Amino acid sequence: MDADVIVVGAGPAGLMLAGELRAAGARPLVLERRPRRREVPKAGGLGGQILELLRYRGLLERFEAACTDPVPAPRFPFGGVHLDFTRLPDPPMHALPLPQQRLERLLEERALELGAEIRLGNQVVGVSQDDAAVTAQVDGPDGLHQVSARYLVGCDGGRSRVRELAGIAFPGTTYPEVNRLAQVTLPDTVAVSGDGDLDVPGFGRIRAGFTQTGRGLFGLGSSPGSKTVSVYTTEDEGTEYDDDVPMTVAELQGSIRRVLGAVLPVREALRLSRFTFQARQAERYRHGRILLAGDAAHLFPATGVAISAGMLDAVDLAWKLAAAVHGWAPPGLLDTYHRERHLAGARTLMHTRAQVALRRGNDPAAEALRELFQELLTDEQPLRRMGALLAGTDIRYPMPGAASHPLAGTFAPDLTLHTDRGVTSVAELMHAARPVLLDLAERPDLREAARDWRHRVDIRAAKTDQPAAGVLLIRPDARVAWAAPADEPAATAAPALRQALSEWFGAPDAGAA
Repeated sequence: MDADVIVVGAGPAGLMLAGELRAAGARPLVLERRPRRREVPKAGGLGGQILELLRYRGLLERFEAACTDPVPAPRFPFGGVHLDFTRLPDPPMHALPLPQQRLERLLEERALELGAEIRLGNQVVGVSQDDAAVTAQVDGPDGLHQVSARYLVGCDGGRSRVRELAGIAFPGTTYPEVNRLAQVTLPDTVAVSGDGDLDVPGFGRIRAGFTQTGRGLFGLGSSPGSKTVSVYTTEDEGTEYDDDVPMTVAELQGSIRRVLGAVLPVREALRLSRFTFQARQAERYRHGRILLAGDAAHLFPATGVAISAGMLDAVDLAWKLAAAVHGWAPPGLLDTYHRERHLAGARTLMHTRAQVALRRGNDPAAEALRELFQELLTDEQPLRRMGALLAGTDIRYPMPGAASHPLAGTFAPDLTLHTDRGVTSVAELMHAARPVLLDLAERPDLREAARDWRHRVDIRAAKTDQPAAGVLLIRPDARVAWAAPADEPAATAAPALRQALSEWFGAPDAGAA
Protein backbone atom coordinates (compact mmCIF):
# COMPACT_ATOMS: atom_id res chain seq x y z
CA MET A 1 0.00 0.00 0.00
CA ASP A 2 1.06 3.58 -0.64
CA ALA A 3 0.18 4.75 2.88
CA ASP A 4 -1.71 3.79 6.00
CA VAL A 5 -4.21 6.63 5.56
CA ILE A 6 -5.01 8.79 2.54
CA VAL A 7 -6.02 12.29 3.60
CA VAL A 8 -7.91 14.15 0.87
CA GLY A 9 -7.51 17.89 1.30
CA ALA A 10 -4.68 20.00 2.73
CA GLY A 11 -6.72 22.52 4.66
CA PRO A 12 -6.52 22.91 8.44
CA ALA A 13 -8.41 19.68 9.20
CA GLY A 14 -6.40 17.59 6.73
CA LEU A 15 -3.04 18.97 7.80
CA MET A 16 -3.87 18.61 11.50
CA LEU A 17 -4.90 15.02 10.83
CA ALA A 18 -1.65 14.31 8.99
CA GLY A 19 0.44 15.64 11.88
CA GLU A 20 -1.55 13.73 14.49
CA LEU A 21 -1.33 10.51 12.47
CA ARG A 22 2.45 10.83 12.27
CA ALA A 23 2.63 11.58 15.99
CA ALA A 24 0.77 8.29 16.52
CA GLY A 25 3.12 6.36 14.23
CA ALA A 26 0.87 6.01 11.17
CA ARG A 27 1.85 6.94 7.58
CA PRO A 28 -0.48 9.53 6.00
CA LEU A 29 -0.49 10.60 2.37
CA VAL A 30 -2.12 14.00 1.85
CA LEU A 31 -3.62 14.69 -1.58
CA GLU A 32 -4.55 18.30 -2.39
CA ARG A 33 -6.25 19.19 -5.67
CA ARG A 34 -4.81 22.71 -5.84
CA PRO A 35 -1.33 22.94 -7.38
CA ARG A 36 -0.32 25.65 -4.89
CA ARG A 37 -1.41 27.01 -1.54
CA ARG A 38 -4.56 29.13 -1.47
CA GLU A 39 -3.71 32.84 -1.13
CA VAL A 40 -7.28 34.14 -0.96
CA PRO A 41 -7.82 34.65 2.79
CA LYS A 42 -10.74 32.84 4.38
CA ALA A 43 -10.81 32.41 8.14
CA GLY A 44 -8.83 34.81 10.29
CA GLY A 45 -8.01 32.82 13.40
CA LEU A 46 -8.62 30.10 15.96
CA GLY A 47 -10.61 30.13 19.14
CA GLY A 48 -11.92 28.02 21.97
CA GLN A 49 -11.00 24.44 22.82
CA ILE A 50 -8.54 23.98 19.95
CA LEU A 51 -6.17 26.51 21.56
CA GLU A 52 -6.02 24.37 24.70
CA LEU A 53 -5.42 21.27 22.60
CA LEU A 54 -2.53 22.97 20.82
CA ARG A 55 -1.08 23.90 24.21
CA TYR A 56 -1.42 20.28 25.32
CA ARG A 57 0.59 19.32 22.22
CA GLY A 58 3.28 21.89 23.00
CA LEU A 59 2.43 23.82 19.83
CA LEU A 60 0.63 26.91 21.07
CA GLU A 61 3.75 29.04 21.56
CA ARG A 62 4.79 28.28 18.00
CA PHE A 63 1.39 29.42 16.72
CA GLU A 64 1.41 32.50 18.91
CA ALA A 65 4.86 33.46 17.61
CA ALA A 66 3.50 33.41 14.06
CA CYS A 67 0.70 35.78 15.02
CA THR A 68 1.67 39.32 14.03
CA ASP A 69 -1.64 40.95 14.96
CA PRO A 70 -2.38 41.91 18.56
CA VAL A 71 -4.56 39.40 20.38
CA PRO A 72 -7.96 41.07 20.66
CA ALA A 73 -9.91 41.57 23.86
CA PRO A 74 -12.28 38.66 24.51
CA ARG A 75 -15.35 40.07 22.77
CA PHE A 76 -17.09 37.91 20.19
CA PRO A 77 -20.05 38.34 17.84
CA PHE A 78 -23.05 36.10 18.34
CA GLY A 79 -25.91 36.52 15.90
CA GLY A 80 -25.97 40.31 15.83
CA VAL A 81 -25.12 40.82 19.52
CA HIS A 82 -21.82 40.68 21.39
CA LEU A 83 -20.49 38.31 24.02
CA ASP A 84 -18.23 40.55 26.11
CA PHE A 85 -16.00 38.57 28.48
CA THR A 86 -13.67 41.44 29.36
CA ARG A 87 -15.21 41.91 32.82
CA LEU A 88 -14.57 38.27 33.79
CA PRO A 89 -11.20 37.51 35.46
CA ASP A 90 -11.01 34.18 33.61
CA PRO A 91 -12.79 34.53 30.25
CA PRO A 92 -14.22 31.18 29.02
CA MET A 93 -13.40 31.99 25.39
CA HIS A 94 -10.17 33.17 23.78
CA ALA A 95 -9.09 33.68 20.19
CA LEU A 96 -5.79 33.83 18.32
CA PRO A 97 -5.79 36.02 15.17
CA LEU A 98 -4.00 33.88 12.60
CA PRO A 99 -4.93 34.12 8.90
CA GLN A 100 -5.79 30.75 7.45
CA GLN A 101 -2.94 30.65 4.96
CA ARG A 102 -0.44 31.23 7.80
CA LEU A 103 -2.18 28.60 9.94
CA GLU A 104 -1.95 26.10 7.10
CA ARG A 105 1.75 26.77 6.68
CA LEU A 106 2.34 26.04 10.36
CA LEU A 107 0.31 22.82 10.25
CA GLU A 108 2.08 21.76 7.06
CA GLU A 109 5.50 22.41 8.61
CA ARG A 110 4.61 20.26 11.61
CA ALA A 111 3.27 17.43 9.44
CA LEU A 112 6.39 17.47 7.23
CA GLU A 113 8.73 17.62 10.23
CA LEU A 114 7.07 14.44 11.53
CA GLY A 115 7.43 12.74 8.15
CA ALA A 116 4.07 13.14 6.42
CA GLU A 117 3.90 13.14 2.61
CA ILE A 118 1.92 15.93 0.92
CA ARG A 119 1.21 15.98 -2.81
CA LEU A 120 -0.22 19.14 -4.36
CA GLY A 121 -2.06 19.17 -7.68
CA ASN A 122 -3.56 15.72 -7.10
CA GLN A 123 -7.35 15.57 -7.37
CA VAL A 124 -9.26 12.50 -6.22
CA VAL A 125 -11.80 11.59 -8.90
CA GLY A 126 -12.85 8.13 -7.73
CA VAL A 127 -12.85 5.99 -4.61
CA SER A 128 -13.44 2.28 -4.05
CA GLN A 129 -13.05 0.09 -1.00
CA ASP A 130 -13.11 -3.55 0.07
CA ASP A 131 -12.60 -5.39 3.34
CA ALA A 132 -8.86 -4.67 3.38
CA ALA A 133 -8.17 -1.31 1.73
CA VAL A 134 -9.33 1.87 0.01
CA THR A 135 -8.20 2.79 -3.49
CA ALA A 136 -8.34 6.36 -4.78
CA GLN A 137 -8.25 7.27 -8.46
CA VAL A 138 -6.19 10.42 -8.72
CA ASP A 139 -5.74 12.97 -11.50
CA GLY A 140 -2.25 14.37 -10.93
CA PRO A 141 0.51 16.22 -12.80
CA ASP A 142 1.50 12.99 -14.56
CA GLY A 143 -2.05 11.94 -15.41
CA LEU A 144 -4.42 9.40 -13.89
CA HIS A 145 -3.10 6.93 -11.35
CA GLN A 146 -4.17 5.01 -8.27
CA VAL A 147 -3.08 5.06 -4.65
CA SER A 148 -4.19 2.71 -1.90
CA ALA A 149 -4.26 2.71 1.89
CA ARG A 150 -5.99 1.08 4.82
CA TYR A 151 -8.28 4.10 5.28
CA LEU A 152 -9.21 7.33 3.50
CA VAL A 153 -10.43 10.54 5.15
CA GLY A 154 -12.23 13.25 3.23
CA CYS A 155 -11.11 16.66 4.47
CA ASP A 156 -11.98 18.25 1.15
CA GLY A 157 -14.44 20.93 2.19
CA GLY A 158 -18.13 21.66 1.95
CA ARG A 159 -18.33 20.44 -1.65
CA SER A 160 -16.54 17.22 -0.72
CA ARG A 161 -15.99 14.86 -3.62
CA VAL A 162 -15.16 12.11 -1.14
CA ARG A 163 -18.49 12.51 0.63
CA GLU A 164 -20.29 12.41 -2.71
CA LEU A 165 -18.41 9.30 -3.88
CA ALA A 166 -19.13 7.56 -0.56
CA GLY A 167 -22.85 8.27 -0.95
CA ILE A 168 -23.14 10.06 2.39
CA ALA A 169 -26.10 12.45 2.61
CA PHE A 170 -25.46 16.07 3.62
CA PRO A 171 -28.85 17.51 4.64
CA GLY A 172 -29.35 21.06 5.76
CA THR A 173 -30.02 24.62 4.66
CA THR A 174 -28.31 27.14 2.39
CA TYR A 175 -28.98 30.75 3.39
CA PRO A 176 -29.37 33.47 0.76
CA GLU A 177 -26.95 35.87 2.42
CA VAL A 178 -23.46 36.92 1.36
CA ASN A 179 -21.09 37.88 4.16
CA ARG A 180 -18.07 40.12 3.81
CA LEU A 181 -15.41 40.49 6.47
CA ALA A 182 -12.47 42.86 6.31
CA GLN A 183 -9.73 44.42 8.37
CA VAL A 184 -8.85 47.83 6.98
CA THR A 185 -6.96 50.98 7.90
CA LEU A 186 -8.76 54.32 7.72
CA PRO A 187 -7.58 57.69 6.40
CA ASP A 188 -7.10 60.63 8.74
CA THR A 189 -10.40 62.10 7.57
CA VAL A 190 -12.24 59.39 9.56
CA ALA A 191 -12.11 59.95 13.32
CA VAL A 192 -12.27 57.09 15.85
CA SER A 193 -13.99 58.20 19.04
CA GLY A 194 -13.16 57.10 22.55
CA ASP A 195 -15.95 54.51 22.50
CA GLY A 196 -14.86 53.01 19.17
CA ASP A 197 -17.46 54.76 17.01
CA LEU A 198 -16.43 56.28 13.68
CA ASP A 199 -17.14 59.84 12.49
CA VAL A 200 -17.32 59.68 8.68
CA PRO A 201 -17.26 62.92 6.65
CA GLY A 202 -20.51 63.47 4.77
CA PHE A 203 -22.34 60.75 6.72
CA GLY A 204 -21.89 61.20 10.43
CA ARG A 205 -21.40 58.66 13.17
CA ILE A 206 -21.17 54.88 12.67
CA ARG A 207 -21.45 53.17 16.02
CA ALA A 208 -19.33 50.24 17.12
CA GLY A 209 -21.01 46.86 17.32
CA PHE A 210 -23.85 45.72 15.10
CA THR A 211 -26.31 47.85 13.18
CA GLN A 212 -29.37 46.16 11.71
CA THR A 213 -30.98 47.88 8.72
CA GLY A 214 -33.72 46.96 6.31
CA ARG A 215 -31.01 45.90 3.84
CA GLY A 216 -28.80 43.73 6.06
CA LEU A 217 -26.42 43.77 9.00
CA PHE A 218 -23.33 45.92 9.46
CA GLY A 219 -20.70 45.23 12.12
CA LEU A 220 -17.82 47.42 13.29
CA GLY A 221 -15.02 46.49 15.66
CA SER A 222 -12.43 49.09 16.58
CA SER A 223 -10.15 50.24 19.37
CA PRO A 224 -10.14 53.86 20.56
CA GLY A 225 -7.41 55.79 18.78
CA SER A 226 -6.56 52.99 16.33
CA LYS A 227 -6.95 53.51 12.61
CA THR A 228 -7.26 49.75 12.02
CA VAL A 229 -10.84 48.48 12.22
CA SER A 230 -12.76 45.31 11.42
CA VAL A 231 -15.92 45.66 9.37
CA TYR A 232 -18.56 43.09 8.49
CA THR A 233 -21.60 43.12 6.26
CA THR A 234 -24.25 40.55 5.49
CA GLU A 235 -26.96 41.00 2.87
CA ASP A 236 -29.21 38.75 0.84
CA GLU A 237 -27.97 38.35 -2.74
CA GLY A 238 -28.65 36.09 -5.67
CA THR A 239 -25.06 36.26 -6.94
CA GLU A 240 -22.89 33.14 -6.85
CA TYR A 241 -19.25 33.97 -6.16
CA ASP A 242 -16.18 31.90 -6.94
CA ASP A 243 -14.32 31.36 -3.64
CA ASP A 244 -10.99 31.55 -5.50
CA VAL A 245 -11.68 35.08 -6.80
CA PRO A 246 -10.51 37.62 -4.20
CA MET A 247 -12.85 40.24 -2.83
CA THR A 248 -11.85 43.82 -3.58
CA VAL A 249 -12.06 47.02 -1.56
CA ALA A 250 -14.57 48.35 -4.08
CA GLU A 251 -16.79 45.30 -3.51
CA LEU A 252 -16.59 45.82 0.25
CA GLN A 253 -17.42 49.51 -0.01
CA GLY A 254 -20.34 48.72 -2.31
CA SER A 255 -21.76 46.33 0.27
CA ILE A 256 -21.34 48.88 3.09
CA ARG A 257 -23.11 51.49 0.96
CA ARG A 258 -26.03 49.16 0.24
CA VAL A 259 -26.43 47.93 3.82
CA LEU A 260 -25.65 51.06 5.81
CA GLY A 261 -26.11 53.85 3.30
CA ALA A 262 -22.61 55.15 4.04
CA VAL A 263 -19.45 55.55 1.97
CA LEU A 264 -16.58 54.43 4.21
CA PRO A 265 -13.17 55.66 3.00
CA VAL A 266 -10.44 52.99 3.18
CA ARG A 267 -6.69 53.62 3.07
CA GLU A 268 -5.49 50.00 3.00
CA ALA A 269 -7.05 46.55 3.22
CA LEU A 270 -5.20 44.12 5.49
CA ARG A 271 -7.69 41.31 5.05
CA LEU A 272 -10.67 40.82 2.73
CA SER A 273 -12.88 37.73 2.65
CA ARG A 274 -16.30 36.78 1.38
CA PHE A 275 -18.36 33.74 2.29
CA THR A 276 -21.85 32.31 2.29
CA PHE A 277 -23.51 30.36 5.08
CA GLN A 278 -24.89 26.87 5.17
CA ALA A 279 -26.15 24.74 8.04
CA ARG A 280 -25.40 21.12 7.14
CA GLN A 281 -24.15 17.96 8.79
CA ALA A 282 -23.27 14.62 7.20
CA GLU A 283 -25.64 11.86 8.25
CA ARG A 284 -22.65 9.74 9.19
CA TYR A 285 -18.95 10.44 9.49
CA ARG A 286 -17.91 6.92 8.53
CA HIS A 287 -18.73 4.61 5.64
CA GLY A 288 -16.57 1.52 5.96
CA ARG A 289 -12.96 2.58 5.45
CA ILE A 290 -13.94 6.09 4.32
CA LEU A 291 -14.36 8.84 6.92
CA LEU A 292 -15.11 12.56 6.90
CA ALA A 293 -13.70 15.47 8.90
CA GLY A 294 -13.91 19.24 8.88
CA ASP A 295 -16.16 21.05 6.40
CA ALA A 296 -16.73 17.79 4.54
CA ALA A 297 -18.64 16.63 7.63
CA HIS A 298 -20.31 19.88 8.71
CA LEU A 299 -20.96 23.47 7.69
CA PHE A 300 -21.96 26.08 10.25
CA PRO A 301 -23.88 29.33 9.57
CA ALA A 302 -21.62 31.55 11.70
CA THR A 303 -18.01 32.66 11.77
CA GLY A 304 -15.26 31.63 14.14
CA VAL A 305 -16.07 27.96 14.70
CA ALA A 306 -15.49 25.91 11.53
CA ILE A 307 -11.69 25.61 11.55
CA SER A 308 -11.53 24.84 15.25
CA ALA A 309 -14.22 22.17 14.94
CA GLY A 310 -12.47 20.56 11.97
CA MET A 311 -9.11 20.42 13.73
CA LEU A 312 -10.76 18.86 16.79
CA ASP A 313 -12.32 16.26 14.48
CA ALA A 314 -8.81 15.42 13.32
CA VAL A 315 -7.44 15.04 16.84
CA ASP A 316 -10.28 12.70 17.85
CA LEU A 317 -9.90 10.59 14.72
CA ALA A 318 -6.13 10.32 14.32
CA TRP A 319 -5.26 8.13 17.32
CA LYS A 320 -8.18 5.83 16.60
CA LEU A 321 -7.10 5.36 12.98
CA ALA A 322 -3.53 4.73 14.15
CA ALA A 323 -4.79 2.10 16.59
CA ALA A 324 -6.62 0.36 13.75
CA VAL A 325 -3.54 0.55 11.53
CA HIS A 326 -1.30 -0.89 14.26
CA GLY A 327 -3.75 -3.69 14.89
CA TRP A 328 -4.64 -3.09 18.52
CA ALA A 329 -7.88 -1.11 18.15
CA PRO A 330 -10.65 -2.72 20.20
CA PRO A 331 -13.93 -3.52 18.41
CA GLY A 332 -15.98 -0.41 17.74
CA LEU A 333 -13.21 2.12 18.43
CA LEU A 334 -13.48 3.78 15.02
CA ASP A 335 -17.25 4.02 15.41
CA THR A 336 -16.76 6.20 18.49
CA TYR A 337 -15.39 8.88 16.14
CA HIS A 338 -18.84 9.36 14.61
CA ARG A 339 -20.58 9.13 17.97
CA GLU A 340 -18.39 11.78 19.60
CA ARG A 341 -17.75 14.24 16.82
CA HIS A 342 -21.26 14.05 15.36
CA LEU A 343 -22.53 15.02 18.81
CA ALA A 344 -20.05 17.93 18.94
CA GLY A 345 -20.99 19.00 15.42
CA ALA A 346 -24.70 18.89 16.21
CA ARG A 347 -24.20 21.13 19.24
CA THR A 348 -22.18 23.63 17.22
CA LEU A 349 -24.84 23.50 14.52
CA MET A 350 -27.48 24.26 17.15
CA HIS A 351 -25.87 27.43 18.44
CA THR A 352 -24.90 28.70 14.98
CA ARG A 353 -28.49 28.19 13.78
CA ALA A 354 -29.62 30.16 16.82
CA GLN A 355 -27.30 32.92 15.63
CA VAL A 356 -29.08 32.90 12.27
CA ALA A 357 -32.42 33.46 14.00
CA LEU A 358 -30.97 36.33 16.04
CA ARG A 359 -29.26 38.15 13.21
CA ARG A 360 -31.75 37.72 10.33
CA GLY A 361 -34.84 39.08 12.05
CA ASN A 362 -35.67 42.60 10.91
CA ASP A 363 -38.80 43.74 12.71
CA PRO A 364 -39.55 45.17 16.17
CA ALA A 365 -40.02 41.68 17.62
CA ALA A 366 -36.58 40.56 16.40
CA GLU A 367 -34.99 43.75 17.70
CA ALA A 368 -36.62 43.13 21.08
CA LEU A 369 -35.26 39.57 21.11
CA ARG A 370 -31.71 40.81 20.47
CA GLU A 371 -32.10 43.47 23.16
CA LEU A 372 -33.36 40.91 25.68
CA PHE A 373 -30.60 38.45 24.77
CA GLN A 374 -27.95 41.14 25.25
CA GLU A 375 -29.49 42.09 28.61
CA LEU A 376 -29.31 38.48 29.84
CA LEU A 377 -25.61 38.44 29.01
CA THR A 378 -24.89 41.11 31.60
CA ASP A 379 -25.26 38.35 34.23
CA GLU A 380 -22.19 36.22 34.86
CA GLN A 381 -23.75 32.75 34.80
CA PRO A 382 -25.44 32.99 31.37
CA LEU A 383 -22.37 34.78 29.99
CA ARG A 384 -20.11 31.94 31.14
CA ARG A 385 -22.52 29.36 29.73
CA MET A 386 -22.55 31.08 26.35
CA GLY A 387 -18.75 31.28 26.44
CA ALA A 388 -18.44 27.54 27.05
CA LEU A 389 -20.93 26.89 24.25
CA LEU A 390 -19.00 29.09 21.80
CA ALA A 391 -15.64 27.62 22.85
CA GLY A 392 -16.90 24.03 22.70
CA THR A 393 -15.70 23.35 26.24
CA ASP A 394 -19.14 22.26 27.44
CA ILE A 395 -19.12 19.09 25.32
CA ARG A 396 -18.87 15.83 27.24
CA TYR A 397 -18.45 12.71 25.15
CA PRO A 398 -20.58 9.71 26.10
CA MET A 399 -18.47 7.14 27.93
CA PRO A 400 -19.16 3.47 28.71
CA GLY A 401 -20.44 2.67 32.19
CA ALA A 402 -23.68 3.70 33.82
CA ALA A 403 -21.97 5.22 36.87
CA SER A 404 -19.05 6.98 35.19
CA HIS A 405 -17.13 9.71 36.99
CA PRO A 406 -18.23 13.34 36.31
CA LEU A 407 -14.89 13.96 34.56
CA ALA A 408 -15.32 11.05 32.14
CA GLY A 409 -15.76 12.37 28.60
CA THR A 410 -14.52 15.87 29.42
CA PHE A 411 -11.29 17.58 28.42
CA ALA A 412 -8.67 16.70 31.04
CA PRO A 413 -8.00 19.58 33.46
CA ASP A 414 -4.48 20.97 33.35
CA LEU A 415 -3.30 20.21 36.87
CA THR A 416 0.09 21.21 38.24
CA LEU A 417 1.86 17.95 39.09
CA HIS A 418 4.66 17.29 41.58
CA THR A 419 6.71 14.20 40.75
CA ASP A 420 10.02 12.72 41.87
CA ARG A 421 11.50 14.36 38.75
CA GLY A 422 10.18 17.83 39.52
CA VAL A 423 7.13 19.91 38.65
CA THR A 424 5.18 19.22 35.45
CA SER A 425 1.55 19.43 34.29
CA VAL A 426 -1.13 17.42 32.57
CA ALA A 427 -0.56 19.52 29.43
CA GLU A 428 3.12 18.53 29.33
CA LEU A 429 2.22 14.85 29.75
CA MET A 430 0.08 15.11 26.60
CA HIS A 431 2.86 16.48 24.36
CA ALA A 432 3.64 12.94 23.21
CA ALA A 433 0.02 12.35 22.10
CA ARG A 434 -0.10 9.07 24.04
CA PRO A 435 -2.63 7.74 26.56
CA VAL A 436 -1.77 8.47 30.19
CA LEU A 437 -2.83 6.78 33.41
CA LEU A 438 -2.30 9.46 36.06
CA ASP A 439 -2.25 8.32 39.69
CA LEU A 440 -2.82 11.30 42.01
CA ALA A 441 -3.70 9.30 45.13
CA GLU A 442 -0.74 6.93 45.64
CA ARG A 443 -2.60 3.94 44.27
CA PRO A 444 0.07 1.35 43.37
CA ASP A 445 -2.72 -1.23 43.20
CA LEU A 446 -4.28 0.58 40.23
CA ARG A 447 -0.93 1.18 38.56
CA GLU A 448 -0.34 -2.56 38.85
CA ALA A 449 -3.81 -3.24 37.39
CA ALA A 450 -2.73 -1.27 34.29
CA ARG A 451 0.66 -2.92 34.00
CA ASP A 452 -0.27 -5.10 31.02
CA TRP A 453 -1.04 -1.98 28.93
CA ARG A 454 2.22 -0.13 29.71
CA HIS A 455 3.45 -0.51 26.12
CA ARG A 456 0.50 1.63 24.96
CA VAL A 457 -0.32 3.71 28.04
CA ASP A 458 2.13 5.90 29.95
CA ILE A 459 1.67 5.22 33.68
CA ARG A 460 2.50 8.22 35.86
CA ALA A 461 2.28 8.96 39.58
CA ALA A 462 2.18 12.51 40.93
CA LYS A 463 0.77 14.75 43.60
CA THR A 464 -1.31 17.85 43.04
CA ASP A 465 -2.85 20.61 45.11
CA GLN A 466 -5.92 20.53 42.87
CA PRO A 467 -7.10 16.90 42.88
CA ALA A 468 -9.99 16.54 40.44
CA ALA A 469 -9.98 12.78 40.97
CA GLY A 470 -7.79 10.11 42.51
CA VAL A 471 -6.87 8.43 39.23
CA LEU A 472 -7.37 9.64 35.64
CA LEU A 473 -7.13 7.63 32.42
CA ILE A 474 -6.56 10.18 29.66
CA ARG A 475 -6.84 9.43 25.94
CA PRO A 476 -4.37 10.87 23.38
CA ASP A 477 -6.92 13.55 22.46
CA ALA A 478 -6.82 14.73 26.11
CA ARG A 479 -10.30 13.41 26.89
CA VAL A 480 -10.80 11.58 30.18
CA ALA A 481 -11.68 7.98 29.38
CA TRP A 482 -12.12 6.89 33.00
CA ALA A 483 -11.66 8.35 36.47
CA ALA A 484 -12.09 7.26 40.06
CA PRO A 485 -12.05 9.04 43.42
CA ALA A 486 -9.03 8.60 45.67
CA ASP A 487 -10.86 6.30 48.07
CA GLU A 488 -12.46 4.00 45.48
CA PRO A 489 -11.95 0.45 46.80
CA ALA A 490 -9.56 -1.67 44.77
CA ALA A 491 -12.22 -4.38 44.49
CA THR A 492 -14.31 -2.12 42.26
CA ALA A 493 -11.72 0.33 40.89
CA ALA A 494 -9.24 -2.22 39.50
CA PRO A 495 -11.78 -4.21 37.41
CA ALA A 496 -13.36 -0.96 36.17
CA LEU A 497 -9.95 0.38 35.15
CA ARG A 498 -9.02 -2.78 33.31
CA GLN A 499 -12.35 -2.71 31.51
CA ALA A 500 -11.78 0.91 30.44
CA LEU A 501 -8.26 0.09 29.27
CA SER A 502 -9.61 -2.80 27.19
CA GLU A 503 -12.46 -0.73 25.74
CA TRP A 504 -10.18 2.11 24.63
CA PHE A 505 -6.71 0.59 24.18
CA GLY A 506 -7.30 -3.02 23.25
CA ALA A 507 -6.36 -6.32 24.78
CA PRO A 508 -3.66 -6.47 27.47
CA ASP A 509 -0.21 -7.74 26.60
CA ALA A 510 1.36 -9.45 29.59
CA GLY A 511 4.54 -10.01 27.61
CA ALA A 512 5.21 -6.33 26.98
CA ALA A 513 8.66 -5.17 28.00
